[in-house]
Amino acid sequence: MNNEKFLISEGKNLDLKKHDTGFTGNYSGKDEAKLDLTANIKRLSELQEMLYAQNEHALLIIFQAMDAAGKDGAIEHVMTGLNPQGVQVFSFKQPSAEELDHDFLWRCAKNAPERGRIGIFNRSYYEEVLVVRVHPEILNNQSLPANVKNDKNIWKKRFTHIRNYENYLAENGIHVLKFFLNVSKEEQKKRFMARIETPEKNWKFSSGDAKERAFWDDYMKAYEEAIEATSTGNAPWYVVPADKKWFTRVTISKIIVEKLESLNLQFPQVSEEHRENLLEAKKMLESE
Repeated sequence: MNNEKFLISEGKNLDLKKHDTGFTGNYSGKDEAKLDLTANIKRLSELQEMLYAQNEHALLIIFQAMDAAGKDGAIEHVMTGLNPQGVQVFSFKQPSAEELDHDFLWRCAKNAPERGRIGIFNRSYYEEVLVVRVHPEILNNQSLPANVKNDKNIWKKRFTHIRNYENYLAENGIHVLKFFLNVSKEEQKKRFMARIETPEKNWKFSSGDAKERAFWDDYMKAYEEAIEATSTGNAPWYVVPADKKWFTRVTISKIIVEKLESLNLQFPQVSEEHRENLLEAKKMLESE
């Protein structure tokens, strides 16, 4: 399957209504997709080992979505089997007082992945051009100068800040992939109901989640504009169908594998002196 279908090219207009949330490609069912997911995870593990050993590149993966779209499950299933030493996962919820006293990129920027590692942001600085835009009272309550709060171009400026930051990361060997898990309003309702009706899932749900559904159209517009403005060659956005979790996971895994393969990762080549030292160590061990 060609994953270019889900890529939002730089400068391309985005209409989420035209993106099928239930799309499953050529798969006949989830059992077939699971085979591909297993193969992709195996390949991802191999690539991660080279990424870690080479210690030149890093990969930042950003997940954004409406509630119950499957971000946590995608992270769990796609990243299973990887070496924990080389993976960093950060979930960004409501900002703390300390975080609000810094610029809007700060709390994420300080958690960017080191070279050789894969960093995962479950939500990110994009919340500052999504939920904050949908709920302007959040911006008004922040300790920002009045001219910033009242700037009619604040969102365009923030898009520029984000593009510049992500280009900066790319120029320093930190590659960025961004996934919007595109779940339908109907499927979200089903998943919310399951969380309410299943005791083991009650902890995942709050009444505020249901109330946010009233702002669905506002969120879709905010996502469309944010993705349009910030999908670039260095930091592309992929709009991945999310009504079928199994399809979401296999698609994400394939895109990540293809990105890592494009980096031409290799294990470090040892010097002749190092090789001679290895042979000497081997002789010492064999003589014990």
